[in-house]
Amino acid sequence: MSVFWLALAAFAIGTEGFVIAGLLPSIAADLSISVPAAGQLVTAYALTYAVGSPILAVTLNNIDRRTVLALALSTFIAGNLVATLASSYALLLASRMLMALGSGLCMPTALAVSVAVAAPERRGRAVALVTSGLTVATVIGVPLGNLVGSLLGWRATFAMVALIGAVALAGLLLGLPRGLPRNTASLSERLAVARHSNVVIALLITILWALGGFTVFTYFAVPLRGLGFDAAQISLALLVFGGAAAIGNMLGGVLADRLGTLATAGLGLAGMASALILHSLVLKLMPGQAHYAVLGAIFLWGISGWAFYPAQIASIIRIEPQASMIALSLNASAMYLGFAIGGALGGAVLATLSPTDLGWIGGSSVAASLLVHLARGWQARPKPVKIAG
Repeated sequence: MSVFWLALAAFAIGTEGFVIAGLLPSIAADLSISVPAAGQLVTAYALTYAVGSPILAVTLNNIDRRTVLALALSTFIAGNLVATLASSYALLLASRMLMALGSGLCMPTALAVSVAVAAPERRGRAVALVTSGLTVATVIGVPLGNLVGSLLGWRATFAMVALIGAVALAGLLLGLPRGLPRNTASLSERLAVARHSNVVIALLITILWALGGFTVFTYFAVPLRGLGFDAAQISLALLVFGGAAAIGNMLGGVLADRLGTLATAGLGLAGMASALILHSLVLKLMPGQAHYAVLGAIFLWGISGWAFYPAQIASIIRIEPQASMIALSLNASAMYLGFAIGGALGGAVLATLSPTDLGWIGGSSVAASLLVHLARGWQARPKPVKIAG
């Protein structure tokens, strides 16, 4: 039962992390700032997560995991409560950085705890249950949060997330035992894994994938509003993306077992790059009749982009099987670094070009990720054996 509360915590974190994309126009209008400036709320969150997560994990290495989870979730909840009271951009920015510190400490700790509290034969399912909280958040939490924000104001969405986080915290305090294993890697161990050339290449692929996706996702609602989408239709578009992401996540795992991790990841990156570029083309060439075509591009983006993710995770584990948790922690930091750069790049695109240009620029980054991935696969191919004589 304690794993359920870990999954609920992941659900709250995933909802807050992704719902911001649908709220940016409302936040910008309410705080009298530009949409690109509001987009830096995503950049600040992601950058704080990427940098703060490994530092906090090492700093709190010797503290009881139950206490660490309580501290992490309390920090996340506090950040959401500050956001509900924020009357200025600076305070809202600070609140998102506070949320990121809580999230960046909570998620890797939750995964480690799920393994510690589960029976050996159920550990894989325990990890899957925790990570499913993030996937379910894209299907249910994000559209619901966007709808709540449209009906009651964007501050109500943060209040909703704080409430979900508080329920998860109460469940964890009541259900988790004390004295859980403390096996967080030291900073030197993390750096040793990070110096592995194949890990560096894998992290670069993750950064470019995340950068491309969040160049577009950060400002998800902006081009849709330009097409005439109202708040309910934007919630529907987020539901389409979340449903596709959930399907893609499961599909990626199945295909990775059947086709191999490199082939599955390559197909996912190719599909995502195509979908994002198609997103731009539809907006530019069919501005008056693009509703269904845009939803189709969003569906393809979600299913292919998230089919890549489990295949990438599996390939990273194979690179460093003896230090997989360290490598995956570094991959999470790389992902959020990509999110941060993508948010900043998307803001620059809106400031200098047009919302219709977000897709092809994001797609170009994913295409670059595909090229690096293909080069990695080419280097890893079996070499022909030369026979002397």
